[in-house]
Amino acid sequence: MHTVAVLALDHVVAADLAIPVEVFGRARLADGSRPYRVQVCAATPQVAADAFTIVAPHGLEALRTADTIMVPGCSEQAAPPGPEVLAALRDAAAAGTRIASICAGAFTLAAAGLLDGLGATTHWMAADRLAELFPDVDVRPDVLYVDNGQILTSAGAAAGLDLCLHLVRRDFGSAVAADSARLSVTPLEREGGQAQFMAHTRPPVPQGSLLEPVLAWIEDNLDGKVTLAAMAAQSGMSERTFGRRFREQTGTTPLQWLLRARVRRAQLLLETTDHGVERIATQAGFGSAVALRERFKRVVGVPPQSYRASFRPLVTDAALVTDAALVTDAALVTDEALVTHEALVTDAAP
Repeated sequence: MHTVAVLALDHVVAADLAIPVEVFGRARLADGSRPYRVQVCAATPQVAADAFTIVAPHGLEALRTADTIMVPGCSEQAAPPGPEVLAALRDAAAAGTRIASICAGAFTLAAAGLLDGLGATTHWMAADRLAELFPDVDVRPDVLYVDNGQILTSAGAAAGLDLCLHLVRRDFGSAVAADSARLSVTPLEREGGQAQFMAHTRPPVPQGSLLEPVLAWIEDNLDGKVTLAAMAAQSGMSERTFGRRFREQTGTTPLQWLLRARVRRAQLLLETTDHGVERIATQAGFGSAVALRERFKRVVGVPPQSYRASFRPLVTDAALVTDAALVTDAALVTDEALVTHEALVTDAAP
């Protein structure tokens, strides 16, 4: 039997803790037997879960005998994990134990040094913070989970469910994983990545930056012809100086910023209007539905039609039929159904 130890740290996020307990605890083989033994363990007998208290039946010694360790996230008020927790995780990793985190649990793995040099993800709202605190970690904010073989990380709580089902499939095959997905009333494979859930707000720039007026001008003129020369002119700099200053202060190029801003505008319009894709492409400055689809799929991970179905499910049929170009999106969705789940995640395993 495969033993899964779920590590409960103080101020653990209850949903993050419950997901592996439920998925692994309810998994069953074809003969009805249970392939996993789930143990909740902690450094102290009782652990705060903010709204209530958890009594952990096992101590950190359970990590030594586990085949898999799951590390849920903790709320913002949690203190950094203690040295005994980090040492136990390092010892388990050295012994070859598989270790996976859910959401902000990636911070615990990073603090233990287990993510150095590896790709990793966490909730998109915490990705920048993870990258700032642990520069040796290759933070990938656009994916649902990252599988490095022994060490795995997932995004927010729902992505933790994706990760657990992925582990069940790795351990016991697709049939068992599909049955676990049915029990959880969730698809075994979700379309797209974490990018589709990111808020369409403008990324921050340093307060008082010389670029702030230029970025505001870009947002106001997304539906027009915004060129590097026009942006530089707004800043009062030469194109070369503007490009260099822009990268220094934003970490990206003016063109990439512009394209991201147009995608954010398209997301907002897909969520809040009944406009067809052709019209949204014009309003967001892409010029054509083809250009919008290509860039949107690359950045968000799903076609515009799929995004709208997820975030504005009550779009009227009339709005859809006014734009025959949406039919093309349906073909894209059909083609994507043939792609393996690795298209949704970053899998660094050999």
